[in-house]
Amino acid sequence: MEIIHTPVLLQPCLQLLSPEGEPFEKNPWMVDSTLGEGGHSNAFLSHFPSLSVIGIDADSVIQERARERLAPFGNRMHFYNGWFNDFYESYPAEYPKPDLILFDLGISVFHYERSGRGFSFRYDEVLDMRLNPSSGMDSAADIVNNYREEELANLIYLYGEEKLSRRIASAIVKARSGGRIESSKVLADIIFNAVPGNYRYGPIHPATRTFQALRIAVNGELRHIPPALHNAFNILNPGGKLGVITFHSLEDRIVKNYFRNLGKSCVCPPEVAQCRCGGQPCAEILTRKPVAPSAEEVSMNSPSRSAKLRVVRKLRNATDYHLFGVEGY
Repeated sequence: MEIIHTPVLLQPCLQLLSPEGEPFEKNPWMVDSTLGEGGHSNAFLSHFPSLSVIGIDADSVIQERARERLAPFGNRMHFYNGWFNDFYESYPAEYPKPDLILFDLGISVFHYERSGRGFSFRYDEVLDMRLNPSSGMDSAADIVNNYREEELANLIYLYGEEKLSRRIASAIVKARSGGRIESSKVLADIIFNAVPGNYRYGPIHPATRTFQALRIAVNGELRHIPPALHNAFNILNPGGKLGVITFHSLEDRIVKNYFRNLGKSCVCPPEVAQCRCGGQPCAEILTRKPVAPSAEEVSMNSPSRSAKLRVVRKLRNATDYHLFGVEGY
């Protein structure tokens, strides 16, 4: 089977989330919260022979690819088809609680290159962008064709951090008056023609941020992160380790703020007269600064260039107060 996606920050993940030397090293369990084609899981299972892994993915198509790739590991590898936030909200009773959890919040290269769902502006594909097309959620085409101009502009600015969001939204609304926008290539061309000449040939394609914004909105990516991290952390065995890889500032801000709260002695808001959060840190921060890819990794795997890895070790369960100040809460 041809592997499309190269896992990012693989060596730092193996080092920081290693079960070796830990109290649980004889029979560790790990959850790969974003399985994709199984790159991280494959490496962990290969490096640590006593490890068992549960792999989560909402996309059944890509999970079938992971099943084929990871079949040699037999009953050390388990699969869950669904969203990671649902998994951690109702952790399956048949599995032991994990000692290691990894989130890789990036979208697999497979989705850009082979899914045919319009994730990439480089191809002429149906403008869908749903990780789970059977979910019943609005597609990117639904958003592009039905949102009011102001709603589109706000979405593109908020989720894409696109400074030309209003100009782009205006061009989209004008273009759709002649018929529905159904193709990723058509949308990319609308955006390209809407921006000034000096913006068209910058370091990234002018449609990059708009496509990111649509993908985030379609899949509810940001709103899933805080409750998923919180529930995952509390499912984790004490002494276990939680690692998260992010790819843009919106994701990283959520993870950074939540991990910072976990490391504080008290996170109660000022109006709470007496501490109710436990008054002790819930986690040890193992990465005071996020781990970034080496120049060598970026040269060999360009999608890794914006990746950041943060890791904590669990000391005790967190309370809902630890979500205060985290985006979405």
